[in-house]
Amino acid sequence: MSMPSIQIADSDEQISRCFPVMQQLRPHVPEAAFVSKVKEQQRGGYVLAYLEEGGQVFSVAGYRLIENLVSDKVLYVDDLVTLEEHRSRGYGKSIFDWLVQRARQEGCSYLELDSGVQRFHAHRFYLANRMIISAHHFRLKL
Repeated sequence: MSMPSIQIADSDEQISRCFPVMQQLRPHVPEAAFVSKVKEQQRGGYVLAYLEEGGQVFSVAGYRLIENLVSDKVLYVDDLVTLEEHRSRGYGKSIFDWLVQRARQEGCSYLELDSGVQRFHAHRFYLANRMIISAHHFRLKL
């Protein structure tokens, strides 16, 4: 069996291979629009990374590098998900650790993300990986 590898999805084919995993986190995004939506975000600095093993994508992480007055330089994680039937096998931990290493390489002060209030299992994962709850996120639909 091959070892998991983490790569950046640049080509349409690589991005498309990430859809089944991303769909579990973002079910409202239609498959037909997925590649074009990712490409549009990439023009704004979004990076889509994926963990694969044996030719199958198991985890994906979408992130961007940002700077703000609150946190200085940040690796902000927009999306982080592992196929549900393959969770608790180390894939999520591997891609999370890769994100932390990437943030350090980029000279970031923090790795940050928002997580839906209903995602209890994800919250346990983040807390177990030394993240803290540092703020509440508020939203106004326009």
